[in-house]
Amino acid sequence: QMPGGIPVGTLAIGKPGAINAALFAAAILGVKHREYREAVRKYRAAAAKKILDQPDPRTSR
Repeated sequence: QMPGGIPVGTLAIGKPGAINAALFAAAILGVKHREYREAVRKYRAAAAKKILDQPDPRTSR
């Protein structure tokens, strides 16, 4: 199962799957609609920043 925020063609059940399904659908709609494309881009940038702002568990002992 992929974590929320990493959309794939085969989607899981539950909240992570619902998030991925919504992102996948928005990415498809974004091909023709700039507002969806920008919303997905902003969501992905914020999700990446959230992950990168966390300390690396391998080095924070």
